[in-house]
Amino acid sequence: MMNKTREHRLVPVLMLFLMLSACSTAGKYSQPDTGLPSGYRGVTHADSGAAAVHVSAAIPYRTFFEDKALKALIDSAIENNHDLQVAVKNIEYASLGLKQAKLGNLPNLYLQATGSTATTSDYGTNPLPPGTESVEEYTASLSLSWEADIWGKIRNTRKAALAEYLRSIEAKKAVQTRLVADVARGYYNLLLLDAQLDINRRNLALADTTLSMMRLQYDAGLVTSLAVEQQEAVRLGIRSGIAAIEQGVAAQENALSVLSGRMPSEIVRTAELPRLPLEEAFSPGVPAQLLSNRPDVKAAEMALMKAHAETGVASAKLYPSFTITAEAGSNALSTSDWFTFPGSLFTFVQGGVLQPIFQQGKLRTAYKQSKVVRDREELLFRQAVLNAVKEVSDALVTIEKLGEREKALEAQVALLRKSVDNADLLFKSGMADYLEVITAQVNALDAELSLADIRRQRLDARTELYRALGGGWQ
Repeated sequence: MMNKTREHRLVPVLMLFLMLSACSTAGKYSQPDTGLPSGYRGVTHADSGAAAVHVSAAIPYRTFFEDKALKALIDSAIENNHDLQVAVKNIEYASLGLKQAKLGNLPNLYLQATGSTATTSDYGTNPLPPGTESVEEYTASLSLSWEADIWGKIRNTRKAALAEYLRSIEAKKAVQTRLVADVARGYYNLLLLDAQLDINRRNLALADTTLSMMRLQYDAGLVTSLAVEQQEAVRLGIRSGIAAIEQGVAAQENALSVLSGRMPSEIVRTAELPRLPLEEAFSPGVPAQLLSNRPDVKAAEMALMKAHAETGVASAKLYPSFTITAEAGSNALSTSDWFTFPGSLFTFVQGGVLQPIFQQGKLRTAYKQSKVVRDREELLFRQAVLNAVKEVSDALVTIEKLGEREKALEAQVALLRKSVDNADLLFKSGMADYLEVITAQVNALDAELSLADIRRQRLDARTELYRALGGGWQ
């Protein structure tokens, strides 16, 4: 009867614990105001409508990139790249942490069974009765302990674990967007090297033809040996350039192989740089969409949310903890009476309050440190937003200006190619000297190489805009 009375007295205490458990020392998280502009700097021809971002950022990379060899290379990198696999392992680790945190509100439940025997000295303070050799005791019990989450410590721990899990997912997406862009840039650089090889080989053939012509004219006494030597030097310079480009091809193929998680090998490519289509109509959307499109920006915000929740955990540790402990089982001094019910049954219920005293300084310092960490993560989040807007603006300006440069270079190359033909005809007719022929060939070679590089830069800028907007992880 006494035990039942005590249990009834604990009911109001339990109700009070449950009501107080709605309290929390951490305020509700709210996204900081990042001061995002209404549009990107550098947007001139692109539509910045809110729904237009789906044109370039939200489409899958297999749709964005048209070259089949490039798509196969990206697929291989996503499947085998070690950095990406590490990011996946980070997700698995965070997922286990989240599962563990979700169990924080469950009580601790223990099942135990003990048996003991004791003997005492005949001359001690508690001698055994005459004829008794030892005292035995047997207990089987089920104990339960539960901490009331009054200050939100457990809830904020769960929120922190969830934020870390979401951050790991976004971090993996960010690694993939960077990987997709790096593979595309490496592939385009390989196409540039192929184009440079083709240009140099064509110019080498032209230089060989001109050298043969100069040697004939030298034999006829029409030019000096200096003309032949100068043309031979030009020819050797082109051959040296070809060897350097071939070295660059091997290095780029090795780099792409490593990105794809495989040993260095030849990279298959079926496209040619001058024939790759370039889509000019980009729709970057508005900067506010970066908060939901950019994985690195979202990961930075998840880190901020985690730090905010951990501040609540550190604050809750400053306050007393409330626990309820209950135990029930059977107890007897002999095995024959151990499970003789109800005589061997016992129950125990206790409520406790634990307030740290001498650790207050340590806990308060930890709380202040958690606030510093939260402020730091907010600054990192703001910086991530600034970098994202800058990268998009840079890519937009780069695309526009490279387009203008390419048009000018195309006109220059056409003019210089014509000048090479004219110089060759004038030289054959004796109306131009060898220096004019050499100068025309060198200028045409430089212009063609510059044009190929500009086209590669435009492809890179297009890829960078796609990545900067958050594309590549779909």
